[in-house]
Amino acid sequence: MNRIIPLQSAPAGCDSVTPLNILKERGQREVFCGLTGIIWLHRKIQDAFFLVVGSRTCAHLVQSAAGVMIFAEPRFATAIIDDHDLAGLADANEELDRVVNQLLTRRPDIKMLFLVGSCPSEVIKLDLSRAAERLSKTYTPRVRILNYSGSGIETTFTQGEDACLAALAKEIPQVNEPTTQAAVDLLIVGCLADVVEDQFSRMFTELGLSSYAFFPPRRSGNLPKVGPNTHYLLAQPFLTDTARVLEELGAIRIPAPFPLGVEGTEAWLAAAANTFAVQPERFEKVVAPKRERAKMALERQRKILDGRSIFFFPDSQLEIPLARFLHRELGMQLTEVGMPYIHRQHLAEEIALLPKDVCLSEGQDVEKQLDRCRSANPDMVVCGLGLANPLEAEGMTTKWSIELVFTPIQGFEQAADLAELFARPLVRKTKLAA
Repeated sequence: MNRIIPLQSAPAGCDSVTPLNILKERGQREVFCGLTGIIWLHRKIQDAFFLVVGSRTCAHLVQSAAGVMIFAEPRFATAIIDDHDLAGLADANEELDRVVNQLLTRRPDIKMLFLVGSCPSEVIKLDLSRAAERLSKTYTPRVRILNYSGSGIETTFTQGEDACLAALAKEIPQVNEPTTQAAVDLLIVGCLADVVEDQFSRMFTELGLSSYAFFPPRRSGNLPKVGPNTHYLLAQPFLTDTARVLEELGAIRIPAPFPLGVEGTEAWLAAAANTFAVQPERFEKVVAPKRERAKMALERQRKILDGRSIFFFPDSQLEIPLARFLHRELGMQLTEVGMPYIHRQHLAEEIALLPKDVCLSEGQDVEKQLDRCRSANPDMVVCGLGLANPLEAEGMTTKWSIELVFTPIQGFEQAADLAELFARPLVRKTKLAA
């Protein structure tokens, strides 16, 4: 899964695991595929369209996840691969060209088209990169056509965003002259809800930073320029391929925890402020009021969550930052923290903030992990939809990890909302028991 940290056979258990001794598992997994990322990507890039090249199952998945009404005009669709395509009785490229032409004729507002690969398109070896290149010659400059894979064969669902942004990052204009002022100084990388992006934008401006941009942009034509003086700050922990492309363009990563909770948000902002020599007095003046309000807002949820135990199944790639927030700011006890893969460099600052005896696991052997979860009998389990209902039937309280990706959770103003997402199921269960 992760090219930097290969998965290995798992030890017997998690009893003596520390952040430097990660339990690595390879076996049956329970995760969504990367097509799910379209749901928040199409809301973020407002003039882009996502065309999934896949089966009717792919179409049902995206429609169900989005909750799209029958009369809505969404900016995603599925080019259905039928039985005759799978049997080689039709030219898949001709069929794709026909669908794309029909789509762009009907929707002249589309400025960027993503061809999104799926398990079926990979099975029949349909080369979407060549298809995108071929179609671009037809429709440029009206529409920019890119491609990425959302297949769930080897990935977890948030890697759909990573694959999309990596494809888009390759389109970023590169400035090679170090003296130019055209490239941005700071690039904030990762899909954030518009309200969160606006909050961070105001804070960066108050800190005196004027040359910054968010990636992806809300409009596909507003790609920032990147040069050797550009530093980038990750807003999401699962953007491995995107980070690699940005570094190939010359951008430099700013090491930082992720902006979840009060502590994480302050450290994330401080990393940017230190990089650009913002005076400590100015930083404190900007951050202190927001920090104190957020801390006060957390107290209500802390009374509910303090001392409760929690178990994370690997799913969203947000598990380690969430575990850090819940343990350090809300007093929860970490039974096990599982992630599909762990990028040591990107998560180094997060791992350093976890308790030394925390049980971290990478990858998944779902049956073994279920046995450990049942043995631990935690107060709450964070997992995917496929595991939530069975565990609820066994009497456990669960939280869907996908909800934590769909919901605005970054920043000071959202810290209490994030805590409430975990407190609410426990309060409901207490009421039902009473």
